[in-house]
Amino acid sequence: MVVVEAKSVSFNYGSESVIKNVTLNAFPGEVLVVIGPNGAGKTTLIKLLANIIKPSSGKIEFDGVDLRLMSKDEVTRIVSYSPQDNVIPSILTVYEVVLLGRIPHLSWRIGKNDLKITEGVLKELGLEAYAKKYAGQLSGGERQMILIAQALVREPRLLLLDEPVSNLDIRNQLEILDLIKRITKQRKITTITILHDLNLAVRYADKVAILNDGSIFAYGNPEEVLTPETLSCVYGVEAEVVRNNNSIQIIPIRALEK
Repeated sequence: MVVVEAKSVSFNYGSESVIKNVTLNAFPGEVLVVIGPNGAGKTTLIKLLANIIKPSSGKIEFDGVDLRLMSKDEVTRIVSYSPQDNVIPSILTVYEVVLLGRIPHLSWRIGKNDLKITEGVLKELGLEAYAKKYAGQLSGGERQMILIAQALVREPRLLLLDEPVSNLDIRNQLEILDLIKRITKQRKITTITILHDLNLAVRYADKVAILNDGSIFAYGNPEEVLTPETLSCVYGVEAEVVRNNNSIQIIPIRALEK
């Protein structure tokens, strides 16, 4: 069953067309990675799916229901969105930061179930030892883990992540993307994330959507859509795509003349 589907979605900033007639879908238990050059409209697309901004035309559906017909509370209960510039207050403990993710489910006070879910997510992600630490004491990789925990504690059906591994070293990148992949499979949620590293996209994506100049240039399995011809057209680079058994590696060779 399709959880989220964009149907001929366009978005304009004033007279500038940023997203152009985008159609795509994403499924439970799968990671959809959105890639594309700078300025392609990736963050705008994620914000549209998160209901942060509204389409200028077209529509976005959850389980066949038009997003515009759902209340804000309904959307926030099923969608968790973690922006690239998400800020964690340094004076809060890790436990408090993660608990904040339960806000869409809270009434006038925090219930036992909210505490139970928070503690469960910390345990599931191996973050129990960090619970009493202050956010200001954490490394970049640890902070990113906490933000993912905060997104998961909402118990979303759709997880939207804008560059969750930017500015992290390769070890932290792999740890976080391994975690995202595992949680997506185990919980059977739908995850849509933006990545810049094409080899990470190949490794972790079930499906890839290549966005170029606001439009979907290609959509499908990574090994099908990430070809030398695509990389030349979209990124303006000559690259070799090396296939080895069930994996592929992208090796950039040179920038092409504009």
